[in-house]
Amino acid sequence: MKFVMDCLDVNEKGNLTIGGVDVETIANEYQTPAYIMDENSIRENCRIYNKAMKDYYNGNGLVLYASKALSCMHIYRIMKEEGMGVDVVSGGELFTALKAGFPADKIYFHGNNKKDDEIQMAIDNNVGRIVVDNIFELDKISELAQKANKTIDILFRIKPGIDAHTHDFVQTGQIDSKFGVALETGEAEEIIKYASGLKGVRVVGVHCHIGSQIFELAPFELAAEKMMNFIGDLKDKYGIEIDELNLGGGYGIKYTEHDTPINYDKYIQAVSKVVYEMSEKRNVKTPFMVMEPGRSIVASSGLTVYKVGAVKEIPNIRTYVSVDGGMGDNPRYIMYQSEYEAVLVKKPLAEKIKKVTIAGKCCESGDILIKDAMMPEINSGDLLAVLATGAYNYSMASNYNRIPRLPVIMVYNGETKLAVKRESYEDLIKNDL
Repeated sequence: MKFVMDCLDVNEKGNLTIGGVDVETIANEYQTPAYIMDENSIRENCRIYNKAMKDYYNGNGLVLYASKALSCMHIYRIMKEEGMGVDVVSGGELFTALKAGFPADKIYFHGNNKKDDEIQMAIDNNVGRIVVDNIFELDKISELAQKANKTIDILFRIKPGIDAHTHDFVQTGQIDSKFGVALETGEAEEIIKYASGLKGVRVVGVHCHIGSQIFELAPFELAAEKMMNFIGDLKDKYGIEIDELNLGGGYGIKYTEHDTPINYDKYIQAVSKVVYEMSEKRNVKTPFMVMEPGRSIVASSGLTVYKVGAVKEIPNIRTYVSVDGGMGDNPRYIMYQSEYEAVLVKKPLAEKIKKVTIAGKCCESGDILIKDAMMPEINSGDLLAVLATGAYNYSMASNYNRIPRLPVIMVYNGETKLAVKRESYEDLIKNDL
């Protein structure tokens, strides 16, 4: 059997392992539920992207880790050691990266409605780039930068008008999106013309992000073509030269056996051909290339381990298998109806003979982790692992029903260590008055 995560295996006891370490042993030591991550595979994914940037752009670029996928100090330390940049989308992510010692000049600050204090933090700490979403934000950056007697390098987030064929809530490149300025309406052109004469800012690049969990090359190739044409238009019409092109992320990963992701370096290879061809066609310099993978770096490096509680069979209707976590640690099913696969830790290769619905412990009918999953016979007390939960689980976790958030455990070279400790009940009330 091949798992959807390459870092998983089965040991001589027949137990599931991650990064070579028995998941049952980890669960016994740290208790359940818990997020478990394989650090070696995170680092390997970073190296794949960095090598592709070197191979296909001659190193003329930077790979940013889109840290909204999983943000904690340990992740930023890994990214620093692997020579990555990072993309942050809030003051909290920026603060965490800085506290982890991540170099500010390799931080790109995104977001569609940055608060004044967040912009001020970015200016004070000399972040590498601020990606501007709208004219209100542009004026505020200009104002605050001038007060600080600084000139801030900026990119503009552009909506290239591309449907990425993903869930409506994760499509971001089409005109009807809360993010960025549109190409079709001339809005993008006008705001860059305006910014080029504004004090306190320097326009260095343009950015787009067309969506998430995309399994095709064509949308990325089309985005590159549209953005390169836009760069050419800015030069031809206004003499504005764009130095940097950020094409975002959104590369799909394997959540279930039905998913068919493309090797990550193939995205970079395909898009590089378009960029070079369009540079020659439009007579513009090849821009410094930036990309922002997040999910594809961490999702398939993590699982969540639970303990089974009640197994409730409703004859001729459904069998509910309840675990000691749920939508508080993984809200993606209730938000997107996202699909996952699960295995039993002590019988990961057992034949899947029964259809069950894996449910959480929250007081909410929609608290489901996997609906209609084919599983082996499951009993109360079994350990169950939901796979490929390394992205958008910890980062989206909540304290719904006043349930403490889970720890993040890193497995690295056969050893385990805490990256984020489990919250306590005392943690839940520390800000209560």
